[in-house]
Amino acid sequence: MADYQTIRTAGVGARSAQIDAGLRAHMNKVYGLMSVGMLLTAGVAWAVGTNEAMLSAIYGTPLKWVVMFLPLVMVFAFGALINRLSAPAAQLFFYVYAAAMGLSLAYIFAIFTGVSIATTFLTTSIAFAGLSLYGYTTKRDLSGFGTFLMMGLIGLLVASVVNIFIASSALQFAISVIGVLIFAGLTAYDTQNIKNTYIQHAAMGDKEWMAKSAIMGALSLYLDFINMFMFLLQFMGNRE
Repeated sequence: MADYQTIRTAGVGARSAQIDAGLRAHMNKVYGLMSVGMLLTAGVAWAVGTNEAMLSAIYGTPLKWVVMFLPLVMVFAFGALINRLSAPAAQLFFYVYAAAMGLSLAYIFAIFTGVSIATTFLTTSIAFAGLSLYGYTTKRDLSGFGTFLMMGLIGLLVASVVNIFIASSALQFAISVIGVLIFAGLTAYDTQNIKNTYIQHAAMGDKEWMAKSAIMGALSLYLDFINMFMFLLQFMGNRE
């Protein structure tokens, strides 16, 4: 009995160590994919945003509406197609999406100074790192916040659409404040969710699913970062 218990304990310990190593590799892949996506977005936004001819060709014509709504269409398409795409195809789709997002954000270089954009990006990076680390290490279950955060996000979208027509500066300020708080919460929540999802599925050994899960996790954190950055820019950005 003692020998059996010793073998069983050793087996559980080895399995736990294997899951921990796999989780670290999985999270490294998530952050790696997200980082490449961010570099693509920043590169495209800067290249287009600092080129007056390209900026005028896009934002001075009806093409601006296509550019503005293309990322939204693509992210819904991504969610619908993910199960039918191979892992390499899903990764390529994510990179194309990140480039499209950069195109839609290029206008910020015509509105805000480069220094304020860089400062806001650095601030967002520090805040994101802290929040994501909290989500990864905390023992507190954050799943209960998911529904609350999603309801807040829906309300935020409705308020943003309404403010397009009424153009209220007070409402815009409130939207920015609430937006920062919501995406700060989602950063911690999504990080913990990515971690827990991996642990739940690690025993299945489905490498294709794991690869796609890393891509979807990278997309979730990428969107949290981009949105937190854009809302913070409303406070920290100095206009040209």
